[in-house]
Amino acid sequence: MRGYFAIGVEGGNKIGNLGNLMRTAHGFGASFVFTIGSDHAKLRRADTSRVEQSVPLYRFNSLDEMMLPDRCQLVGVELVDEAIDLPSFTHPQQAAYLMGPERGSLSAETLKRCDHIIKIPTSFCLNQATAGAVVMYDRVSTLGRWPARPVTPMGTPEPLPVHVSGGQFSRKSKK
Repeated sequence: MRGYFAIGVEGGNKIGNLGNLMRTAHGFGASFVFTIGSDHAKLRRADTSRVEQSVPLYRFNSLDEMMLPDRCQLVGVELVDEAIDLPSFTHPQQAAYLMGPERGSLSAETLKRCDHIIKIPTSFCLNQATAGAVVMYDRVSTLGRWPARPVTPMGTPEPLPVHVSGGQFSRKSKK
């Protein structure tokens, strides 16, 4: 899979959910995890797999402090009318997904800064860790190289075709 992704929370207040989100991000291959305006001094107690040793954690005090790599698109995950349903969303190759706080929403300022706003088609909000897992799974399943699903539950997936390399290629034509 080409590209990279990160996942973060704005104003998270439940340390256990951030620890869970970090473990899940590590499992799905996130390049980094970040927080905005969150005080997570007790994170080590919730991060039982010590993800910080494998995946960088960036802590920004405010949205103004947040820095993302060049060409990285900020994707807000929020249940708002103007959001794109996740199953209809094409993930950017370089993306940072941002969840709002539990029992709250991404700030209006943050929503304006987002390049995209997506929503998980549920009847109510999910917690940060669950929402993050759903978004990361969707990214990996749609951008990864997987065999097509069978038409019926008892069918078997067709194997991926073997990659065939072409001959030498030169951008300069030889005349």
